[in-house]
Amino acid sequence: MAGCSLAAALRQHGWDGSIVLLESGRGPGGRAATRRSRHDPGLAINHGAPLFNITAAQPPPLLRALQAGNWIEPFDGAICSLDDAGQLGPLDPSDGLTQGALWQGRGGNDRLGAGLLDLAGRQPGSTELRSGTLVRRLVPTQPGGPGAWQLQGADGSTLLNSRWLVLSGTLLAHPRCRSMLGWDGVPLQQAAAALGDRQLDQAAAALAAIDATASSNLLLVLPPELTPLWRGQPWRLLQCTALAQQRWGLRRVSLQPQADGRWAVVAESSSAFAERHRHVYGSRSSAAQLLGAPSDPRGEAAVLDALEQALQEALGLPTAGAERQLMRWGAAFPQAPGLPAALQLCPQSRLGFCGDFVTSEGFGRIEGAITSATALAAQLLPLL
Repeated sequence: MAGCSLAAALRQHGWDGSIVLLESGRGPGGRAATRRSRHDPGLAINHGAPLFNITAAQPPPLLRALQAGNWIEPFDGAICSLDDAGQLGPLDPSDGLTQGALWQGRGGNDRLGAGLLDLAGRQPGSTELRSGTLVRRLVPTQPGGPGAWQLQGADGSTLLNSRWLVLSGTLLAHPRCRSMLGWDGVPLQQAAAALGDRQLDQAAAALAAIDATASSNLLLVLPPELTPLWRGQPWRLLQCTALAQQRWGLRRVSLQPQADGRWAVVAESSSAFAERHRHVYGSRSSAAQLLGAPSDPRGEAAVLDALEQALQEALGLPTAGAERQLMRWGAAFPQAPGLPAALQLCPQSRLGFCGDFVTSEGFGRIEGAITSATALAAQLLPLL
């Protein structure tokens, strides 16, 4: 969402140069995307973020444009809490996701990314999204001059030459790329070593030090006979208290009606549960299919079983016969302090950063991704 927000913000400010977004997944959005299927056109599951919230007193201008274009709409579903005795209660004010104004994509949270790219595409200049593209190496070619960066794939082929580079995620800057994917080094650190840019060295060190909690999410598509039981619940989003998370291993549960009448359930694991199963990725996840993370069918089945059983026990509702799959994010929630805003732009190296990992209002959430991208756009404009 940060990359899409940056493109839209630059265009709104009148910049008409070429923008290329390289995305390793099937489409933009990351954890805030919507799970869809070529073989099941009616499926649209918000598998990582059931909604997004804006806490700032003055919403980002991009939000107003998205609302005017009918890309997003207010989230008006009931939200309850669940304690460790399995009892429902009122909204838990300590849950940072449900503070401020609550929003959702109209027809799926991926509409947020689509709307941002539409805003960018309506203005002069070429805006291109290349999905399914994994950048493996960042090669500075002429530091400080035209053609400053070359982005290479896993086979060493050139994916793109650019004058400026912005990283809107941390995979290429964090040591987890070595532990998760077996890479021989961290691409940003390797590039920084060749540049001699003190500010970039500081930014690379801060990014490498960011800790993040994981999330293992169970996705269920309910069979028709179970739909009435779930549809009749007095909530659409369920928060688990701290004690409930310890007992059930669940953080949140969301109920999501599908356009064709089916209902989906997404059970987000607690960070402790995800940590215990850190090396288990869903076989259909981007990490496994696109990034090459090792797949463990037996481990995946065990995690699915554990989450489904916890869901049944916590809510007292059946799930037998539901279609299920696992989605896992190894760095779902960045932990403070994140990347200081003062290191967000390294002009000498023509490199910038935006994302929910940048210290800003909305840190760790979609709001932070939008806010940091808007701030970076303002800094970049005089330099482009």
